Amino acid sequence: MPLHRASRQSPSRPLIAACLVAAGTAIAATAAVAGTVDVRFVAPEKYTDASYSSPVAGESDRAQVLRDIDQHLQRLASRGLAPTDNLKVEVLDVDLAGHFPPLGAGGSEVRVVTDVTGPRIRLRYNLMRDGAATVSGGEEVLSDLNFMVPSNRYSSGDRLRYEKVLLDRWFEKRFGSK
Repeated sequence: MPLHRASRQSPSRPLIAACLVAAGTAIAATAAVAGTVDVRFVAPEKYTDASYSSPVAGESDRAQVLRDIDQHLQRLASRGLAPTDNLKVEVLDVDLAGHFPPLGAGGSEVRVVTDVTGPRIRLRYNLMRDGAATVSGGEEVLSDLNFMVPSNRYSSGDRLRYEKVLLDRWFEKRFGSK
């Protein structure tokens, strides 16, 4: 009996293309499963404390904080909103955990976090379902006087670790999870 060797030909191009299309469709379908969140920052130049690195927030310092808040809200929405949900969030004020203690004329460039300098975020939100009906909305101040007591799942290197916990709790309380 003759031995047959398996052919080592590469898969056909149409097969590869079909696999790529199927993978792209699966990724697009997964992305379409979540609702959307539109985040707007109202008068950020007037925020109480929106800088990671200095007592007075410059435009680029503030932009980093706002970008991180927006990205976190996008992640929450991607995991927790129904496909037909559209959440509109207006961030009205941000006061990051900690403060910059004054040291001489120039001030301090080191943020000190103590149990009396907790984070605070004031926001207004509106959740719409199916593109029309408002399900819930309101204005809230998110804060936690015991922000240092419970364990925090975010790393100590995460500059927004305390504020993310506030947003997580607010999101879960208002919208639950899928």
